[in-house]
Amino acid sequence: MSLWGGRFSAPSAAEFKQFNDSLRFDYVLAPFDIQASQAWAKSLQQAGLLTSAEQQQLHDALGDLLKAVQAHPELPLSSDAEDIHSWVEAQLIDKIGATAKRLHTGRSRNDLVATDLRLFCKATCEQLINANLAAIQQLMLFAERYQTAPLPGYTHLQRAQPIMAGHWALAYVQMLQRDVSRLKEMRKRADVCPLGSGALAGTTAAIDREALAHELGFRYASENSLDGVSDRDFALDILHCAATGMLHLSRIAEDVIFYCSGESGCFAMSDRISSGSSLMPQKKNPDLFELLRGKAGRVLGHQHALQTTLKGLPLAYNKDMQEDKEGLFDALQTYQQCLQMLAFAMPELSVNEAHAKQQAQLGYSNATEFADYLVSKGMPFRDAHHVTGQAVLFAQQQGQPLEDLDIDTLRGFSDLIEPDVYAFLELDYGLEQRRAIGGTAPSAIKTALKHANDWLHAAEAASKHVRQARLSDADKICELIAYWAAQGENLPRDKADVLQAIQSFAVAEIDDEVVGCAALYVYSTGLAEIRSLGLFPQAQGKGMGAELVAFLLWKARELGITRTIVLTRVPEFFGKLNFRLTVKDKLPEKVMKDCELCPRKDNCDETALEYLL
Repeated sequence: MSLWGGRFSAPSAAEFKQFNDSLRFDYVLAPFDIQASQAWAKSLQQAGLLTSAEQQQLHDALGDLLKAVQAHPELPLSSDAEDIHSWVEAQLIDKIGATAKRLHTGRSRNDLVATDLRLFCKATCEQLINANLAAIQQLMLFAERYQTAPLPGYTHLQRAQPIMAGHWALAYVQMLQRDVSRLKEMRKRADVCPLGSGALAGTTAAIDREALAHELGFRYASENSLDGVSDRDFALDILHCAATGMLHLSRIAEDVIFYCSGESGCFAMSDRISSGSSLMPQKKNPDLFELLRGKAGRVLGHQHALQTTLKGLPLAYNKDMQEDKEGLFDALQTYQQCLQMLAFAMPELSVNEAHAKQQAQLGYSNATEFADYLVSKGMPFRDAHHVTGQAVLFAQQQGQPLEDLDIDTLRGFSDLIEPDVYAFLELDYGLEQRRAIGGTAPSAIKTALKHANDWLHAAEAASKHVRQARLSDADKICELIAYWAAQGENLPRDKADVLQAIQSFAVAEIDDEVVGCAALYVYSTGLAEIRSLGLFPQAQGKGMGAELVAFLLWKARELGITRTIVLTRVPEFFGKLNFRLTVKDKLPEKVMKDCELCPRKDNCDETALEYLL
């Protein structure tokens, strides 16, 4: 059934229909189209354009259709409908008759498809964040496993300086962390609902668009109807995230391919992620990583294609915009699959530690340490660089490493050189010296792993149940605080105090219902305290307390706080989260702020713990 046939006296040509119709790919939007239609029916009823009985009939029929689509996602493909919107409406008409024809009142396919696509992108964004977190976790496990395994480091694909394999993996952890950050920013910008914009000029129906937006899980309703139906920035945003993420996966793949090669041999792949040659029986090929590298071009191409499609379009909907979907769907599916394959492959990758250590010592990779030695003896670095170059040239001509040259030969380059130079030329010495933040020393890697773990725990919490509190959460936060104050666990706080401090709070949700909260209070000295932590009884035992703490610890790190404390009657809970005992006498800020107000001040049973960020 066509949604636009009344104006026409002849049917569409089969050739045009095949070229024009989009159901073959936009069928994946079915759950979102149904969701949008349920919310629209509710808005129509609230506007007096549907009776309660009609709205309920539509809601139930759409619910049944959603279950059918969830059970059989390709169900729409058995139809010859023009697009997913036509299919949904036809299904409803078949099921409930004339009432279904009232659903399209006041809306257009233009605002409906823009809404469907935003809902799809928001849902896919969550999946991509979780896939990134899984990949990050596997990279971190690799880094932890090989944090003290030396590896040759390269610039210009020439041996440069030794690094630890853990340091190598953590470099990609940083990249994927930024990918998660980009996806979160994209999700914020996409959190705008176009439904109710009509074809281009808005709707004549008395729709509460803010309520409609909230019903669909959006933060805001679009403020301009033309922009609402025209905007595809959100699709470009998520494609940019996918393209950048695939660039990073491609770089990981290139490194692994090289380190697994016969020329390097520093990494080894298990048979589970390798393939062989149909002709050469000795081959073990890194096909998985080559595919990660190759699929990056596919995703980058889809990004560029949509940019090109949109660049010359006038406002409102144009049929060109149908081209926003196939490439988008393929790019996001490809990106998610590649992230999943990276997470799968990392445990199957190992470092050939003895061989890699030997390789790290080759190529005069200790030359910088030789120059540093001369600097430590008082030689200007530029002169030390020149002298070291002369020594390396001589050693190359002799076919010897620097550390094998005898002391008399070395003194020929500078009389500052003493036998203690050999300690500087040891592999472990150079690695251990790079202990500054971001360095490859084992101590620096240990710190970086701790920071990465803190970040991962906070990101996992934010991707599940925890978010920054908003003003609309104040009543629930007050209810939680009052509940635990009645149990003697918290000090009471009035709503004005909570509203004033709302930025310090995080909340935990189940099915969009606030069930827990906690606050990060920052003292004037820079010390921070986690306070007002509490969950309603039905939410306990689900890990949400730990998620709230992880979220606030990361927030403290972003604020530049180095020490966070808690006073608690359940120290074992915080001990499991790596807090350690401290002395209350070291917390004068806390004593001055709250202890004088506490009814138990003369018989305090709280334990002080701290977390060093």
